Amino acid sequence: MEQNKNHQNTALLVMDIQEATVKMLKDSASFISNISKAIQYARNNGMPVIYAVVAFRKGYPEVSPNNKSFSMLKKNPAMVLDTEDAAKVHASVAPQPGDVIVTKKRVSAFTGSDMEVVLRGYGIKHLVLSGISTSGVVLSTIREAADKDYVLTLLSDCCADMDEEVHRVLTTKIFPRQADVITAEDWCSQVLSK
Repeated sequence: MEQNKNHQNTALLVMDIQEATVKMLKDSASFISNISKAIQYARNNGMPVIYAVVAFRKGYPEVSPNNKSFSMLKKNPAMVLDTEDAAKVHASVAPQPGDVIVTKKRVSAFTGSDMEVVLRGYGIKHLVLSGISTSGVVLSTIREAADKDYVLTLLSDCCADMDEEVHRVLTTKIFPRQADVITAEDWCSQVLSK
């Protein structure tokens, strides 16, 4: 495993860690603890923390009836951008001043967002990924980021899925083909050079 010892061009992506998604987890306490450690480590080492959230405008003009996944969300008012709860990051890992929030309109953190513009602005070449769900935003983003030639690290215990077997297969068999897969503890124990 090749670890990036220099944080200068690295960003932590915190994807879809929204109130509604965290509520769906069986063990949200350990998940939140792990992701909190990773966020603190990134901040302490001067890495941008970029939150990707999914939300839509009132009336869902971005959602085609042909989109099987998102057309079901039309009945969920919490996903509308002009409501109080829209795109709300879970309170325990809320963005701090200086963090960036990117709103996306599809599963991948890149599709329908300005993620790539933000990453270029920071000069990011290495992405450290976390999020809910492993088979959704994490899978879609890791595939797209690999195609865009980013160096990738996946924090396996900072990702979660409603299906534990799917999470296991993705993190142990699929993702290692495109990313270094490590735990938050292992990532946070790295000694970085400036």
